[in-house]
Amino acid sequence: MKYALIGCGRIAVNHIKAALNNRLEIAAVCDVLPEAMESLLAKYGLENNPSIRRYTDYKELLAAEKPVLASIATESGIHAQIALDCIDAGVNLIIEKPMAMCMADAEEIIRRSAEKGVKVSACHQNRFNVAVQEARKALEAGRFGKLSHGSIHVRWNRNRGYYDQAPWRGTWAQDGGCLMNQCIHGIDLLRWMMGDEVEEIYGVTCRQFHDYLQCEDIGMAVVKFRNGAVGTIEGTTNVYPKNLEETLYLFGETGTVKLGGTSTNNIDVWDFADEGESDGKNKGLQEATSNVYGNGHTSLFADVIEAIEQDRKPYVDAVAGRNALEMILAIYQSASTGKPVKLPLKDVASTDFTGRFDG
Repeated sequence: MKYALIGCGRIAVNHIKAALNNRLEIAAVCDVLPEAMESLLAKYGLENNPSIRRYTDYKELLAAEKPVLASIATESGIHAQIALDCIDAGVNLIIEKPMAMCMADAEEIIRRSAEKGVKVSACHQNRFNVAVQEARKALEAGRFGKLSHGSIHVRWNRNRGYYDQAPWRGTWAQDGGCLMNQCIHGIDLLRWMMGDEVEEIYGVTCRQFHDYLQCEDIGMAVVKFRNGAVGTIEGTTNVYPKNLEETLYLFGETGTVKLGGTSTNNIDVWDFADEGESDGKNKGLQEATSNVYGNGHTSLFADVIEAIEQDRKPYVDAVAGRNALEMILAIYQSASTGKPVKLPLKDVASTDFTGRFDG
């Protein structure tokens, strides 16, 4: 299957690795910085491969290469426009998080991809973590009983050196703060596990230590789900001196699960009323990962490839990307007004909060 990568920055190594692991035909890469393309390809010994073309304009790539599948790994603020251009060209997509920076763009990606018959997957790869998959199976089997509450804690560190790597980081137009960038995977997992349907969110955001950024470095929220369950969110890049944890708690009438590690890759607690012999393998499960991005990109790519071949929805579709974005924009809106926000959310964009922490 002919594949192209648009954007060759920090996360792109995971996309190239996933493409290689799935034996995709890497036809082209694209970045406005030629050195970024060369550096990325060199990491996998592909720099001298004549079959991989380089482009600095993604529109030229689409016209010349006509890939079956592309992934978008640029700065967040241009994800949506590139995605819409790819959809119009009939190209199936994997879009790095966040899928868009405003609700209107997210809805248009969903609408237009359906209209054009194009598969779109939001790159929430942590859904494929072994620990997450085991918890999901238990949830779908009804082992938790009635859900009481759940919470996600993303307690990470990002220092000045990280933000200095790219000028778009921490800006309202191109990135958002810790909730939009670092915590969106955990927020996606919480919403997905707790039933997806959200009634109301109340949030608080602050910029405590990163005064050189436009956006928040800590955000907290309380979520009311339509099924009666309650959720809490804590996301921050203020943890000293390094990443501490990404932990998801799920509490039900007949089950309690705690997924821990730096990226919900371990099972710290696994207790169910109907416990059987097969549960033993999950107690203390640890999935080794080399970084906070985990191992899920390869599985997500495999699923999208199969979705294209079988003409079905991807496991993590564009609606999932919209839902995670909606949660974060709702927290931003609540934090700026001091009031709870009802969902569904309409006509809200990250740029609506420009100047939030000025002065």
